[in-house]
Amino acid sequence: MGNLRLVVLDVLKPHNPSILELSSTISDLKGIDGVDISVYEIDSKVENVKVTILGENIDYIKVRATIEDLGASVHSIDKVSSGRQIVEEAQTHQDA
Repeated sequence: MGNLRLVVLDVLKPHNPSILELSSTISDLKGIDGVDISVYEIDSKVENVKVTILGENIDYIKVRATIEDLGASVHSIDKVSSGRQIVEEAQTHQDA
């Protein structure tokens, strides 16, 4: 099985911890080179965030457990890339 290199997650999180703490905690995991988090919706008690994780060998089970340990939950896995290199998504007629 090829190494998981890119994962994009839709995550529901409480206001605390902040996205600073969430990104830092995820990026400390073995096999992860970088994390990007964008807030796209804020409610009175929660935030919906897009979490993009890049690495050589991402352990999704550990990532998910880390997110859940911080009181957040993964709504969906929106994109993944695996193998020796990241393949960019090709444009198709549906994208136009």
